[in-house]
Amino acid sequence: MALANILVHLDSRPRTAARLGLSLHIAERCGTRLTGMFAERVEAHEAGMVATWPSERYVAARDKAQAAFAATTAPLKDRAAFIDVNRGSDHEIVRRATEIARAFDLVVLGQAQDDVPVPAKLPDEVIAESGRPVLVVPYVGSYADVGARPLFAWHSERGAARAAFDALPLLTGECEAVIVEVGHKGDRRYEFSDLLVANLARHKVDARYQHVVVEDISVSDTLLSAISDHSADLMVIGAFDAGWRFLFGHGSGTPQILAHMTAPVLFSH
Repeated sequence: MALANILVHLDSRPRTAARLGLSLHIAERCGTRLTGMFAERVEAHEAGMVATWPSERYVAARDKAQAAFAATTAPLKDRAAFIDVNRGSDHEIVRRATEIARAFDLVVLGQAQDDVPVPAKLPDEVIAESGRPVLVVPYVGSYADVGARPLFAWHSERGAARAAFDALPLLTGECEAVIVEVGHKGDRRYEFSDLLVANLARHKVDARYQHVVVEDISVSDTLLSAISDHSADLMVIGAFDAGWRFLFGHGSGTPQILAHMTAPVLFSH
């Protein structure tokens, strides 16, 4: 399915420009509509004993973000829209943003940062609960585009399979991909990797399959190393898969990738 409508999260911090710029480039390349969703944590304004919402601080931050969004997306003309989540608490921001995300083909979020007034669990919850593919942009680095050199983090589970094909609309023509399956000693490699490679080729994706056995190095470090080796501009991974939990050890691999990503990552759950 081709992309038709992309949602990008906006806040008042400078890093918003990086994911907005990337989202705009994807929208222009794919001919899609781009919607900016403003959401950030701000306390209600207290006047005497009564708390009022939205506060002056929130309104100022929202208006500034809306103006920047309008200026950046001017080339899209009527294919750009702005949404205000209009909530200030972590719980309500996450709940409302997740519900909004369900109405879009692709969601673009930023990697969580300690010094940004955005709920730290926003990426985790949208990935887990929206039912939509979520592209997370690292909080460092510049990314003009994605999809020319994708890395598919493969494991024979539903999430990895779904992620691989959710990523197809993001890929550029004649891209060069690598499929990396990480396993422990004695694990069986994916028996049908040739069929996966052949199917991707039908989608004009030139892919090679690589099986990596790990012992003393973690799965996340192996994948991050593979990103560097391939000069990947995008990693594609199934989120919260049972198989990945087994490989990563305690807990899911998704939080580890979210914490240590070195390239934009498309998560699918």
